[in-house]
Amino acid sequence: MRLLEEAGHGSWTYCVDLAPQDGRRRTRRRSGFATEAEAVQELAAVLEGELSGAYEEHRTTVADYLREWLAARKEELTVNTYAGYKAYVERDLVPAFGRCRLLDLRPKQIEDWTAAQRKAGRGRVTLYRVVSTLRNALNHAVRSWRLKFNPAEHCVPPKPRAEERTCWTPVQAAAFLRHNTEQYADQLGDLFEVLLGTGMRRGEVLALHWSDVHLMDRKLFVRWTLSAVDNGDLHFNQPKTEASRAWISLSPRVMTALHRQAALQMNTHSNSRLEGLVFANSDGSPLRPQWVLDQLRKRTAELDLPKIGLHDLRHTAASIMIAEGIPIAIVSKTLRHATLATTINLYGHLFKDSADQAVHALAQALDRAHPNRPHLRKDDGGESPMPVAA
Repeated sequence: MRLLEEAGHGSWTYCVDLAPQDGRRRTRRRSGFATEAEAVQELAAVLEGELSGAYEEHRTTVADYLREWLAARKEELTVNTYAGYKAYVERDLVPAFGRCRLLDLRPKQIEDWTAAQRKAGRGRVTLYRVVSTLRNALNHAVRSWRLKFNPAEHCVPPKPRAEERTCWTPVQAAAFLRHNTEQYADQLGDLFEVLLGTGMRRGEVLALHWSDVHLMDRKLFVRWTLSAVDNGDLHFNQPKTEASRAWISLSPRVMTALHRQAALQMNTHSNSRLEGLVFANSDGSPLRPQWVLDQLRKRTAELDLPKIGLHDLRHTAASIMIAEGIPIAIVSKTLRHATLATTINLYGHLFKDSADQAVHALAQALDRAHPNRPHLRKDDGGESPMPVAA
């Protein structure tokens, strides 16, 4: 280590040779320390890290680390997810903990901040997401041997139970679609028909291109999704999960809606070719999700139907399929959920009649297998076996 000659304008530097890696010499040099003591402390931390396998940087602040983590993850995240993480980091985490050294962050600080936010009326869902983001970021610090423990590991508030979404009955859904056809006869009516008739997500329908619609085969392929982020900028992204990239079968109703759109666009464009987006503005640009939602609510109010969102149309489609007795595995496949468990967690409450069917089927199977069982006597609303006297 050395101090530059001119006092007051220099800084301390340490330089150390570390254990070779892949047969190559490794030298760590760091400068910019105000005092010799700081440089010695950091050098000691480096040597301790070499022995323990965890190198903890003493000068890194929480803000430095979170921004570094966010930049490293940008390429692997969807635009929407990255925007959400960035908002949590810059709006909440950096103001709250940014000046604290990464090594000095403690669970008590996180718990106190969470309690203060809750007392100020902050939403539980938002708090859960903010602290979960911090936990995820610090988990990466532990995995990369920059921290020995994650101070946020046990500080994440309980995940709030999702509110039960409002779903329309088949009668209400049919009335809404009929209202669109009779009163508007526009592309939004066909868009709502596709949403309800396939269970597709909002962004998937708004990003649907004619090149992915195969009318002759009565199928379409989900390849893109449309997201509105930050100040409302629109972005085409990959679908939510790998399972979401899949073929969807089209019912006669949906086929009719798509044929109407095809005829409209072929009559509008001089080249008589189907290209670009299925649902779009007159200049071919995508419809804005907020405008579509506003129209949904306006037309819903005209019929005095229960107020729902665009994603609730997907839930309505699922609830109608379940009410019609479609097996849960088929519903899951149609909705393109990543796992069957996802479908059960979302819609398991709708299968209350299935439980009755299951236990009755079990009892009937046992009855058939043992027809000469003892007579049964009903007692206090239940059944208990009573042996027959010889």
